[in-house]
Amino acid sequence: MWTSLEPASATVDPGSRTTVRLRVRNTGDVVDEYRFEPVGPVAAWTTVEPPTLRLFPGTTGTVELTFAPPRTPDAAAGPNPYAVRITPTEHPDAVTVPEGNLTVTPFTEVRAELVPPTVKGRFRGRPRLAIDNVGNTRVTASLGGSDNGDRLSYELQPGSVQIEPGRAVFVDTTLRPRQIIWFGSKEEQPYSLTVRRSGAQPLAVDGTFVQRGFLPRWLATALSVSLALAIAGVMIWLAYKPQVRTLATEKTAQAEVTALPTPSAPAPSAPSAPAVSEPAAPSVPEDESGDSAGGGDSGSGGEGEEEEPAPEPETAADAVQKLAARSDGRHVCYRAYVADQGWQDPVCDGAIAGTTGQNLPIKALNIATVATGGVTGNGAHVNEGWYTGDKWSNAADGVDMYIGSTKEALSPLQGFTIKTPDGSVCFNPHIKDRGWLGVGCTEPGGWKYGGSPMGDKLQLEAVRFTV
Repeated sequence: MWTSLEPASATVDPGSRTTVRLRVRNTGDVVDEYRFEPVGPVAAWTTVEPPTLRLFPGTTGTVELTFAPPRTPDAAAGPNPYAVRITPTEHPDAVTVPEGNLTVTPFTEVRAELVPPTVKGRFRGRPRLAIDNVGNTRVTASLGGSDNGDRLSYELQPGSVQIEPGRAVFVDTTLRPRQIIWFGSKEEQPYSLTVRRSGAQPLAVDGTFVQRGFLPRWLATALSVSLALAIAGVMIWLAYKPQVRTLATEKTAQAEVTALPTPSAPAPSAPSAPAVSEPAAPSVPEDESGDSAGGGDSGSGGEGEEEEPAPEPETAADAVQKLAARSDGRHVCYRAYVADQGWQDPVCDGAIAGTTGQNLPIKALNIATVATGGVTGNGAHVNEGWYTGDKWSNAADGVDMYIGSTKEALSPLQGFTIKTPDGSVCFNPHIKDRGWLGVGCTEPGGWKYGGSPMGDKLQLEAVRFTV
């Protein structure tokens, strides 16, 4: 057969389509039917119409190749080779594969979300900004914050990001009010975090910082009233001068006139005050042994003293209860049981649990939340190509919930399913040989799976959670 692509190279925008004509001539001496099959990296977006063509000897036919790349990160920007396998029915061994080139134009699309959108605090707030690159080319952006009246200061780590197509990054943000509310009720301060890209309109994400007063208003009123009463009492005490007079002189003169003693009678002497003897200080008997501290057998550090037991490791419930005591709102704390390492220390609100780049799988997870109505989840294990889920584990607010098993005989986790009764929970899993996957969030009160795709059988190595 003879083939020709017209044109051999084409360009298409993601989300649109373009068409290439393929001409085929039967150079044989028998009637033959030809089957067309797209192959290569763009085969999923390619259709051939008609899929088969019947030609008499010496005749030429035409089919159309239609390319329709989706507007997603899967349509990689730049040149993409393509090919069509042509198989003759009469001569199946004489397969021909004409090749061409399809250039996909780049497009950028960035989405951002504050987690959570409202934070509360007296001296600072700590929201997290999740940025997703849903375009087909790398995105470089700088970050900043602003508000009406310049009432907040912003600290963003990192200050700029580079995001590959189909990936997401988290930016830790610290908000600090420029003026502290010492007395009074809370105040809501709207603010905006901005993602700036060269040559593109800035992307603004709005949030609210609820600043609380250091002391409640009723306490300020009570302190003011108490201070006013104290000042008034001091002023009254200083202004009042009581008049003090003595009657000793008048009584003495009256006694001299009316009660003079007779000559035969001795003058009465002034009564003497009765003698008061002070009690003698009690004497402390000396210890005959000369050791006032007691016998030597009762001293500390004896051989029979028992050692104190080692402290229990901190769980996710311990960590989330401490965090809730310091900061109001919704929180999640978690820790991972890593193969060859055991339980790690718990982390909270989007920090990384597990390992990356060490080929160490997670066998179990310990999760606890507050202000979510509890947490429910189960795990999926890698088990010789089949996926078995644990029974659902439930835990109330501030109580430990476990997924997976630390038993050596049980395979590691490849993923998990999780939900919270109140609100949603977001997660970002790290999978072996795949790296960090995109951010996934459950619907309020609903569950969602996170981890390795079901057909890949890859182990879970790290994870991050936010609520």
